[in-house]
Amino acid sequence: MKISMATNRSVTGNFNYNNIEKKAKNFMYKNLERSNCYNCDFSGSVFDFVSFRGAHFKSTNFFRCSFKYAEFIGTQLKDSDFKSAVFENAVFDSVKLDGTNFKDAKFINTIFLSTDINKAKNIDINTPGIRIFEEMPKLEISEELRAAILTAMENKYIKKARVLDTKDGGLNTLNIMLLLENFTEETIITGLKLIVTKLDREFFTLSYIIKFLKNM
Repeated sequence: MKISMATNRSVTGNFNYNNIEKKAKNFMYKNLERSNCYNCDFSGSVFDFVSFRGAHFKSTNFFRCSFKYAEFIGTQLKDSDFKSAVFENAVFDSVKLDGTNFKDAKFINTIFLSTDINKAKNIDINTPGIRIFEEMPKLEISEELRAAILTAMENKYIKKARVLDTKDGGLNTLNIMLLLENFTEETIITGLKLIVTKLDREFFTLSYIIKFLKNM
């Protein structure tokens, strides 16, 4: 079985916009890594399954946007506006939230890791639907699972996606934890052993591996 990548497409040239409007657009599955936008308006747009790794979206309007399984990693969101946005299974990892406004935003199982939410507006530790980790969670895993993860990362596309490891070479225990919350260890091990030989194209977020495990 080959893995279909029809829903995972990269953006040509990434986003580099100043003072533009792109309202009610569909950006699902886009790779917005290292994009750079200032004072833009994406109101009503869909950013489900999007990677914002290393991107800068300053003073940008995301009013009523959708961010299902979106990943903000090392993202700069200073003074951006997420009023009435919806985040589901999204991850904020090492994100700059100075002045970012989450008024009336809805969070469903959204994680903030190494991210200071105190600098943001209309969000705090008691906000429903969020979990906060000051650092990568400590996680004890079996040697069999560890071996399956290391073997999977021999696939160049998995390694490039950086969903199972960190920039310092350690295991991404947050994403492993999320996999274990959704699947049995046996399912994950079996899936990783399959995916390492079957994945032959780029992908950008953990949601891809989750989808593969669900469809085995």
